Amino acid sequence: MPSIDTPLTKLLNVDVPIVSAPMAFAATGDLASAVTSGGAFGMMGMGFLSSQVLKDNFELARKRLNIAPGNVVPIGIGCIGWILDMTEVSDDPRLEVILEEKPAAIWLAFGVDLGKYVAQIRAYDTKRNHKTTIFVMVNSVENALKAKDEWKVDVIVAQGIEAGGHGGDDSPPLLTLLQAILDAMPGERPLVIATGGISTGKQIAALLAMGADGVALGTRFLFTNECIYSDAQKEAILKAGHDATIRTLAYDDVGRTNYWPPKHNGRALINKVMDDLNDGLDLEQRLKKFDESAASGDNSRLVVWAGVGVGLTDKITTAAEVVHDLREQTLDALRSVATLIG
Repeated sequence: MPSIDTPLTKLLNVDVPIVSAPMAFAATGDLASAVTSGGAFGMMGMGFLSSQVLKDNFELARKRLNIAPGNVVPIGIGCIGWILDMTEVSDDPRLEVILEEKPAAIWLAFGVDLGKYVAQIRAYDTKRNHKTTIFVMVNSVENALKAKDEWKVDVIVAQGIEAGGHGGDDSPPLLTLLQAILDAMPGERPLVIATGGISTGKQIAALLAMGADGVALGTRFLFTNECIYSDAQKEAILKAGHDATIRTLAYDDVGRTNYWPPKHNGRALINKVMDDLNDGLDLEQRLKKFDESAASGDNSRLVVWAGVGVGLTDKITTAAEVVHDLREQTLDALRSVATLIG
């Protein structure tokens, strides 16, 4: 099958310019290694995982990809800034442990000072031959320019408001944000990849035509055997329609994860958590109902992070099949567009 060559495929040494997003509570070393094995670039989420669990995930990825200890693992890991702010001053700091495992890339997002972690990664790499590829996710042109000019990152991830999980609550739609960021960076710049609401090869082809160096997909990889979403969560995304999600902090309130920086919230499937909020229940009452549902096995208040493209997929497959299908769809779309030129 023909390759799709972009600066991202060259940087990451992959066949297609597709990255699986590093989703906490969904993407582990199993999913990341399966995506990489399929020809794209897989990432796992650090979330709140302990150092030992992170090491276990890297060991699994090494085994799946046949990578010897001490060599670079061709996957990435995503680190949330405000979680690093907690872990790096704890008795179990994570970032140095991650760097010791030699992931090919680290993706940073959601922090008031991500620059200090970029500097820490760069400083660590000066003591060895491996240079970690640094991704930083942004929701505005201002932050993209900071990532380029101040932090000197390798890859800027332009996240539109359509994205599942967390992001800027005032982020523009992806098509607008991507265009604005590319326009603001004439000449030499970091690579720019697009994320938010992408589920099909046709969408990927359109974004590549706009000038994106690649794409990152999260929700699409929830529909995989390797995703660690529970059976109930996967059933919920399979049933979801095109208007099934909402951006809010209500799910973080009941999930006790509301530590996000200012002007951030999350996109999840709409369920009784929102009914409780709209009925005027205070936080204590909402927590009580959420905890009771969880204890009784009632799935009507599950926290299921997903983007606006959730309704475009209707089956669970392997991650390798997802990569294969996206590659074929993207190639078909690119060929079709080429016929428009007279």
